[in-house]
Amino acid sequence: MTLLLLEALGALLLLVFIVWWTMFSGRRKGELPDAAEREKQDKAATPPRD
Repeated sequence: MTLLLLEALGALLLLVFIVWWTMFSGRRKGELPDAAEREKQDKAATPPRD
């Protein structure tokens, strides 16, 4: 029984590590300025939805 609990704990820790790694592995200073400007222009160009 103890072995099953240890295995489940190990799987949970691996899952938490993978989620943490993917959340915080982006660019250090955020998105590139060109991509941010393009996103702003896209938002301004699209008409508001009713």
